[in-house]
Amino acid sequence: MSLKHLQTVGGLVIAAGLLAGCATGTDDIAVSSVSEDYRTNHPIIVSESEQTLDIAVASGARTLNAATQSNVTAFARAFDQSGTGVLHLMLPSNSPNEHAADRVRDSILHAIERGGASRNDVSVQHYDASGHGVTAPVRLSYSGVTAGVPRPCGQWTENLVDTMQNRHYGDFGCSSQNNLAAQIENPNDLLGPRAMSPIDAIQRGAVIDTYQSGPAAKTSEVNY
Repeated sequence: MSLKHLQTVGGLVIAAGLLAGCATGTDDIAVSSVSEDYRTNHPIIVSESEQTLDIAVASGARTLNAATQSNVTAFARAFDQSGTGVLHLMLPSNSPNEHAADRVRDSILHAIERGGASRNDVSVQHYDASGHGVTAPVRLSYSGVTAGVPRPCGQWTENLVDTMQNRHYGDFGCSSQNNLAAQIENPNDLLGPRAMSPIDAIQRGAVIDTYQSGPAAKTSEVNY
């Protein structure tokens, strides 16, 4: 075997050894070791939390304005749809607007009824508002089931350009998940499907008739 041939064979062996060392080195990156699914990194969690609405009442107020009544009605509607618990109406005492809060109580109760809640579901209470200043709020509250992500979004704790492994940044998908959770009317829908609604017999008959009669013949656009 010639010297030139031995040098060629030796070079191939060295190259193969280098490639094998690259394939079995200790610096390998497990590409799938970190989850790239934003639904796993930012899951939507259903939990119970207190829902509140504070109503500012001036010391000279005798009734609620239309905008405030609308807010109370919307809050009562959300409580009615939650279907659980008691709606607490807490009025301030020992504050300059104590008597004004008592005067608007009936207006608040009427707005609650317009939202679909019953007065039997409302618990009227008083709280010491001596340290709340001139306009101590009237507070509505209830415990309801809500959906949301476990951690606040917008946590930019890492450098976005430092991504040698080309992975998603930590906050990726958090806002989308949080917005989706906020749009869900009934968080219990995330836990399981609802029961099927009754069949619309009239609509079902119309669909079957259309299917059995087949497609209608197209009318020619030529009218001469």
